[in-house]
Formats: sequence, C-alpha cells, structure tokens
Amino acid sequence: MTDYDKIDFSSIVDPAEGVEVVTHSTVRDVRLPSGKVLALITLDNGRDHTRPNTLGPATLTELGKTLETVKTRAAAGEIQAVGITGKQYILAAGADLSDISMLKSKEQAQLIAQLGHKVIGSLGDLGVPSFAFVNGLALGGGLEIALNSTYRTVDASAAAIALPEVFLGIIPGWGGAYLLPNLIGIENALEVVISNPLKQNRMLKPQQAFDLGIMDAIFPAANYLENSLAWADSVLSGKTKVERKNEPGKIERLTKWPIAIKVARGMLESKIGTMPKAPYAALDLLDKAKSGTKAEGFAREDEALAELVTGDQFAASMYAFDLVQKRAKRPVGAPDKALAKKVTKVGIIGAGLMASQFALLFVRKLQVPVLITDLDQARVDKGVAYIHDEIGKLEQKGRLDSDSANKLRALVTGTTDKTQYADCDFVIEAVFEEVGVKQQVFGEIEKIVAEDAILATNTSSLSVEEIGAKLAHPERLVGFHFFNPVAVMPLIEIVKTPTTDEQTLSTAFVVAKGLGKNAVLTADAPGFVVNRLLAKVMGEAARAVYEGTPVADVEKAFGPLGLPMGPFQLIDLVGWKVAAHVQDTMVRHFPDRFYANENFHALAELDQVVEKDKGGRVTGWTKAAEKALKGHVGSSPASAQTILQRVQDGLAQEIKLMLDEKVVPEVEDIDLCLILGAGWPFIDGGASPYLDREGASERVFGASFHTPQIRGIGG
Repeated sequence: MTDYDKIDFSSIVDPAEGVEVVTHSTVRDVRLPSGKVLALITLDNGRDHTRPNTLGPATLTELGKTLETVKTRAAAGEIQAVGITGKQYILAAGADLSDISMLKSKEQAQLIAQLGHKVIGSLGDLGVPSFAFVNGLALGGGLEIALNSTYRTVDASAAAIALPEVFLGIIPGWGGAYLLPNLIGIENALEVVISNPLKQNRMLKPQQAFDLGIMDAIFPAANYLENSLAWADSVLSGKTKVERKNEPGKIERLTKWPIAIKVARGMLESKIGTMPKAPYAALDLLDKAKSGTKAEGFAREDEALAELVTGDQFAASMYAFDLVQKRAKRPVGAPDKALAKKVTKVGIIGAGLMASQFALLFVRKLQVPVLITDLDQARVDKGVAYIHDEIGKLEQKGRLDSDSANKLRALVTGTTDKTQYADCDFVIEAVFEEVGVKQQVFGEIEKIVAEDAILATNTSSLSVEEIGAKLAHPERLVGFHFFNPVAVMPLIEIVKTPTTDEQTLSTAFVVAKGLGKNAVLTADAPGFVVNRLLAKVMGEAARAVYEGTPVADVEKAFGPLGLPMGPFQLIDLVGWKVAAHVQDTMVRHFPDRFYANENFHALAELDQVVEKDKGGRVTGWTKAAEKALKGHVGSSPASAQTILQRVQDGLAQEIKLMLDEKVVPEVEDIDLCLILGAGWPFIDGGASPYLDREGASERVFGASFHTPQIRGIGG
C-alpha cells in the first residue's frame, strides 16, 4: 500500500512549462433547503467547450489544495457536504495527455498516477459525503472523479461518459479499474473498461450510465444543477435511500467473477491477439479488484499505469491520437474552402448497395435532394426502398423524429432518366470497377450536367486520370474514395489528378467534411494509399499460402502487426473478387513488388472460401477451396518469422516509395489513412513507428521514417 501523503510530487507539477492548460477549482457555498451547507467545487479551464477541462499535474495540485481546505472546513462543522461539477457541458475529459506524453522516466509516470490517486481519491475521504454532479462530458479521469465521490448524478444531455484509456494504450489509473467493478459488477465493468474502447472507442450515453448503476440519479438538462442539489439534500436528510442495484455480492466474487475474466481473456485473444498490452493489463486489474482493499487496488493501478505510459505502444498511441485529433481536422493540401462550389443537389450513378449507402449518407448529412439512377426501374426502386427502410430503422431507434424521417425520404428520388442530373452540383459514380464502364457513364453525364458541376469517382484502385481521359472538362473530375462500411469508416481519400482544378478539389474537401468524414489528399497513384498497402499485406499472405503454408499459420504470422483481423479474415470481409481485382491491378503496375496468383480467381468464384471459429478467426479452407487450390500450392511452407519480415519490409519499401513519389506530402498522412481507413491500431501509430521499431525501415532504406524514432521512455 502507498502512503500518498509522504510522496514528493514537486518534480511533476510542471514537467513541461507552458503546455498545461490549468483547470481551476473554484468553490462556493450552497445553502440547501434543509439548511445544510454544501461546498460546490466547479472545474473550469476558462476556455469554451472546444477545449475541455483536463487534469494535468498543476490542475491536480490545485484541486488537491481545494479539497484539503473543504476537508478542514468539514471537520470544523462549517459544511455538511461537498459537491463537484464542471463548466458548461463538461466535467472533465480526463488526464492532460500532452503532459503525460512528455514524462521523462518511469518514476515520473508513477508520480502522475499517485498524484491522481491522492487528489481524486480524497473525494471519498472528506469526512462528509461528496457528490459528483456530472453535468457533461466525463471521460477517463473525469469519470473517475465521479467514481471516487460518494454519490453521483448525471445530466441527461451529457455528451459522453467513458473510460477510454485502453483505446489509447493505457488503463484507467485513478481508481476506475478498482472502483467500477466493485460498483457495477464484473461483467458490466468489462464492457465499459475493455469492450467499449476496443469497439472504435464506444462511449456511454447518460441513460446507459444510469442503467448500469454508474450514476445514482439522472435529471434533465433544464434545472439540472438545482435538481441535483435538491436530490443531494434529500440524501443527506435520509429521505432518499441510494440503492446500488448492480453492486456485486460475495457469490458473484467467488463464482461469476473468475468465469467472466476467463471468457473475456479468450475473447481478447480471439479478437485482437496477444500483442496489445493495455487490454490485458486492464483485465488483470479488474480480476484482482474482486478482493483486497481500495488502497491495494490503487497501488496496482499506479504500477500498471507507469509501466504502460513509458512503453512503445503508448508513445505510438499518442502519435496516432495527435494525427486523428489535429492533422485529420486540418487536411494537408486542401485548398481554401471559399473556392468550393455550393452543393444543392447530389447525383449518384448506380442504385446498388454501395450507391444506396452513399445516398443515405448524403441525404442524412447534407440534407439536400439526392438522385439515384440505374439501368432499369426495378434496380432503382430496390435502391430507393433500401434507403427508405434504413431511414425507417433510424426512426424506430429514436435517432430521427417522424418529421425529419419523412423529410429525408422526400429528398431521395430515383429514375432511369439521366436528364434529371441536369441540376446536380455534385455527381458521384458507384458502378462496376472497370475503366471503360466509368468512362462511359461520365461521358453520358457530362453532356447533361452544368459546366461547373463536380464529377467524383469512388474507384478503389483505378487511375482517376484515365477514367477522365475522354471528358471535355477533366479538370472537374476528382477521386472520392469511401471505405466500407460507408456509414462507419471515417476516411475519404480525395484523389487529385494532374488536371483537377482548385474549385473541384475545394468542393470535395468541403463535401467530405459535411459528410462527417476525414479527408486525406493523395496523388493519382495505383491503389492510392490504403489499398496499395493492404494489397501488400494480402499479397504476402497469398504468397505464403501458395508456397505451402497452412492458412491458419499465415494468419498467426501476421499477429505482431496488431491488425484488427488477419489478412484472410480481411479478404473474406471485403470480398474475394474485390481482393483478386485489387491484387491484379497492383501487379499490373508493380509486377516486381506485388504478388498475385491466377488461382485466386478460382477461389473468388466460390460461395465460401474459408472456415472460421466463433470469434471470426480463419481456421482453414472449405472443402471446395481445398479442391480449387489442389495442384496450385507448393510444398515449401514459410516460417512465421519469414512471413512477418517479408510483410514488414514490403510495407517499409512501399511507404518509402510512396513518399518519394509524392503520393502524399508526409508519412503522417499515410499513417492517418491506415488508422482511419483500415483500422490500423493506435498502438502501432499507423505503420511507420512500428516499422521503425522493428528495424524494417533500416533494413530496407538504411534510415527511419521518424527521427528520433517514436519510442517509449528509454526505448
């Protein structure tokens, strides 16, 4: 156990002068209806809602002094309760990551963990009850402020509540890993601490937090604080009894707890492999939280947090986090948005599934008329029906009210009459991935639309310049490459040809932002960024299989890359025909660097190619696939190390060539594309920090992508 009062925290109060935006803790006394006095602490960094309250060393030190003062006042009988809340819309968004990422030693990292426990942990030891009034965003340390308090209320309109630390390569280190499972039970805690962060950092809505038992009461935004204070007074007077419905009992700790941990460990190994450290560290902390004291739990968190914060995975995560939070919001190479053409109507060529997904996204986000066309009315009607059905599902879930849903349905029309494109400002195609087909449809549309209408292609690997070669105005054609599933994946690759003009480019970026997507500018090169590198991954997997390596062994060999799924699991998701087409395209352009096999097309014709376990992992071929492979597979299986090094070196070579060819301005743009478009893990930092650490960059071109390399403390 740790005696936090005997620790000297002076070395971390200002580890990076000028970096921390201090969140101040002001106090005012509130006399409750019963006559009792509650000292209300408000956290406020003096900025607007775009700069949330964060908890750095100076912030924690000030809050610690504030809490010592109210504790003294409580002992003197001046106050009967303490409340803590935040500035408008925000309690706190957790630790100040800019400070944490600049720590110089494991000792400093441990001090940060201990300082958080000393200060925030004191909310449960003030001598009087403490109330957290969660009036808005509460992430990480913000939620841990609430967990360390005696009682908690939440504003029903709060933006999000979560412990997202595992997503960033660390663990809830200020009480969350011990207090939460002991408040809401192990299964619920596993969901909040591990499952949600690994599901694209899913967060809780206030009602969910209340239903789980994290919050004791929930009140509407109108008069939230007044209602919370009245509720607190009722609790203090004994009129309101707070029951913790999900608090685990002895039986759960003895029986359900170890079973839940074992199941969760198996699920993690199945879903993410064993390379990510944070989920397993969190799992161990949750496991041990079933017994022992709070002080012992906090000491375990101190050690685990210090270990992770100083590691390579956290350093890479901070690099990735910075890319997503900053670079993605200010796309490099985007022209002035003032040049963009106003989009008042969107045309979509095609009415298949991809086109229908486009239409749904455009109409929901831009709320302008959207027109879809196809070769016959039956296809058009099917596409429109799909869009209407999807809008209906959103309405049933309460994400749209009936008026909004009806308005959106009315904005979507379908026809076989292409003259209806005449007043469209932005037209995107979603037709067969073949240059001649795309040239033909754009040739027809160009004669109909206005001269300044923007034409966009969703091609995944074809030359945008070649697609526009027969246009009278190729300067208004731009690549606008979505990723599947369209509604979920946040990336759009915006592809500039040598003739694409500034208005077209500016419009593409403005439209992408309007759709809620992050856009990255790329040159018109085969596969652009994401598919070029995924083709390298999939090609090396295929090479190993055709050499004679069992497919399950190939999947395992790729484990250290930390990808969300193995290469053949990915191929099965995107479609074998699509994968075969992409491989052929890349081999056609770069026959010496990419691998394809004619037999791959025979596999692509099968209804089912691979067998999978319950977790979705590929375990082998189907009998039909084994039959199709017969006679095409060699007898020289490659070792896991050989396969891994080939893919590492291949990725390093390809990324270096892409930078030399100016496909994107900087390596950060490649990593951003991989994170947003392929789910490349934060703990790798995309790809380049990982390739540097593994020596692939040095092996391939004798240097690193980053100088100094992105490494943990002492790495």
